[in-house]
Amino acid sequence: MTIAILYRPELREYDFGAGHPFQGNRFEAFHRFLRQTLPEDDNYRILQAAQASDDDLSLICARDYIDFTRGFYRAAALGQRFSQAQNVSRFLSRDNLPAGQPGKVEEGARFIIGQAKLACDLVQGGAFRKVVSIGGGLHHAKHDYGEGFCLYNDVAFCGMYLLKEYRLERILILDTDAHAGNGTMDYFYGDPRILFIDLHQDPATIYPGVGFAGEIGTGRGKGFTINIPMPVHAGDECYRLALESIVEPVTAEFNPQIIIRNGGSDPHFSDELTNLGLTLKGFSMIGKKVNKMAGICQGRVIDLIASGYNAEVLPRAWLALVTGLGGIKLDLNDLEPLPSHLQADRALPATQRVIAEVKIQLKDYWQCLR
Repeated sequence: MTIAILYRPELREYDFGAGHPFQGNRFEAFHRFLRQTLPEDDNYRILQAAQASDDDLSLICARDYIDFTRGFYRAAALGQRFSQAQNVSRFLSRDNLPAGQPGKVEEGARFIIGQAKLACDLVQGGAFRKVVSIGGGLHHAKHDYGEGFCLYNDVAFCGMYLLKEYRLERILILDTDAHAGNGTMDYFYGDPRILFIDLHQDPATIYPGVGFAGEIGTGRGKGFTINIPMPVHAGDECYRLALESIVEPVTAEFNPQIIIRNGGSDPHFSDELTNLGLTLKGFSMIGKKVNKMAGICQGRVIDLIASGYNAEVLPRAWLALVTGLGGIKLDLNDLEPLPSHLQADRALPATQRVIAEVKIQLKDYWQCLR
């Protein structure tokens, strides 16, 4: 079935400026590569979403945070001094501060939340079974604090919106970004309606320093947060093992009504900010696994893609995720060979130990992990 891809040129405004790792040209680069590599035909449709309103944002954000970020980033885009600049540290981390001349970051963020809302409506309304939001996956943002290049958390918005507007009771959020989704985890840490599974680089070695196997939720939500901290240099077979040993069986037992996946290209072996070992075939494998798991919920998937810090790899890895998800046959090859120290996937024994630890932490909550 045709995939809907949500994209519009204005996403380029989600740009923190020259010299910052996160710049808005990534979205246009993917759109151009997509058009050059894969005909639209029956493969996908590109749709545009409207900006999110203040009411939309209030579903996931505190009002003073919305007001502050609007004013701060609009002033930055105009090169003006912001009157409440003394409050920056209250609302934003240093890595969210613009460098050079930024884009209209807050306006771009509103388009990303608008896309999340449209994605939910398209899937739940039956127009598409699978919707991809380009620019989505801003999983570090919290309800009153922006960090990790993330301003408004569209992953959390999807979960909250589906709970409120469509009364869903079982939602799977699968985060495959190289960094742990600390913002998303905070939103749903005590909510048993959201199963949050997060595969990420060992947080002892990378930002944001959370997402250890022992972080499994609280209260009624205990057991519904599953962190899988992948060892440094974990490659395709490590990810396959984690998916098949934990993610797939827990998903089957949870029986979700929809799957929300987020994560871009930063688990790639040549990413500039991370230390993992995925190849393009590994990204395609993740997409295929999600597509297979979605059979339990009539194929309903919302896929959110924004991250990655190697400009050459990024559009290829994003497209590998999309084609894997959509069951589209397309051979995408890495531009450089896998380094020799990654070729044997030497992180496999460490991955097996991680899986064993995760099972120990969660065995009291999931029969399939006993």
